[in-house]
Amino acid sequence: MTRIVEAWITPVMIGGLMLFMGFIIWDLARRSRAGRLGTVMLFVVLGAGLGAFLVKTVIAGLIEGVGP
Repeated sequence: MTRIVEAWITPVMIGGLMLFMGFIIWDLARRSRAGRLGTVMLFVVLGAGLGAFLVKTVIAGLIEGVGP
């Protein structure tokens, strides 16, 4: 039972954390009056870590799914 709960809760909580981090980046851009270009740059630079995590997860899933 614990594994089933863990299998469902982990992706939901990580997704929630990513959404919250997106909100933090947006709030940082708004409070610093970054403008359009500054906001885009903040999302690109700070969001790169989120993107790398997603890419790593997809690649790990593909590698594990391809095995014998």
